[in-house]
Amino acid sequence: MKIFIVGPSWVGDMVMSQSLYISLKQQHPNAELHVMAPAWCCALLERMPQVDKAIVMPLGHGDFKLGERFRLGRSLASEGYDWAIIQPNSLKSALIPLFAGIKKRTGWKGESRYGLLNDLRSNKTDFPLMVERYAALAYPKALMKDHHCISEIPWPALRIDQDDQQQALVELKLDQTRPIVSLCPGAEFGPSKRWPEQHYADVAKHQIEQGKQVWIFGSAKDIPVAEAIRAYLPAPLQAHCHILAGKTSLHQAIDLMALSAVVVSNDSGLMHIAAAVNCPLVAIYGSTSPKYTPPLAEKVAIVHTDIECRPCFKRECPLGHLKCLKELPAEKVLTAIKQLITSEHLIATSR
Repeated sequence: MKIFIVGPSWVGDMVMSQSLYISLKQQHPNAELHVMAPAWCCALLERMPQVDKAIVMPLGHGDFKLGERFRLGRSLASEGYDWAIIQPNSLKSALIPLFAGIKKRTGWKGESRYGLLNDLRSNKTDFPLMVERYAALAYPKALMKDHHCISEIPWPALRIDQDDQQQALVELKLDQTRPIVSLCPGAEFGPSKRWPEQHYADVAKHQIEQGKQVWIFGSAKDIPVAEAIRAYLPAPLQAHCHILAGKTSLHQAIDLMALSAVVVSNDSGLMHIAAAVNCPLVAIYGSTSPKYTPPLAEKVAIVHTDIECRPCFKRECPLGHLKCLKELPAEKVLTAIKQLITSEHLIATSR
């Protein structure tokens, strides 16, 4: 069997989509999985052993461009795919498999895709978690609900390349003489997911004073917040705070994050990467909810405030106060770090 998958466009969603790919390989061990995704997600696909081929989606996230989608679909027709699975809910995402002549086309109901999909799933409310919705598509319609329990879904597990990991340490002049606390203070979604940099700095200060070092991950967009965090630190401590935002490839971020004693992250793509490389993780939620996109790992502490207006799922605070994040103190995160590291130590000593 040869399966073509239109993957999601966001890093966190792509990490969670590995649960679908694992489920497919469990049922069809000899199947070939070809996944189409934006270029920035292909580094993730290359770290998923279940994916046989990553295909770069040449069109931008908002581009319709019917003619180009037709040409792209026809160029894939020679692959002879048996089955297409379309993870996004948009109409345009279902066009390429149709143009490729793939006979079975599976996906969730959305944006009037009747006809574009001939294996349409409409009971999305039965699957409250995004990862459940992804994994369910691996099964026939009649069997989806038998496999939707989160405890039964295989969780993402990204492959680490140890040679590349060591090369990245040398290239970025990093070492492991102090335990590593990784911070991920960015969030592509918007400010309503970003815990204030002053709070991150308080965590960094405490951890460095405890003999650890801090690595700050993120994209080039996150450099200003990373620099602000380090600037809040007393001068003698700044030498132990390393800004990696904008300096690593996604491959390098995966490999380096795997070295962390603990990761502190907003609800972001990097949060899901931390979970998928099995790091102890403190996940901070503002406007969003772990009831929809939780980090899929055992060693996780989820922290948030309990004010009545959250979760609102807005990119910016509709009330203008951002209390869901501002009123979440650093002490709460520090307590979660201590509990995670203590439990990790107890597990290690008992082995």
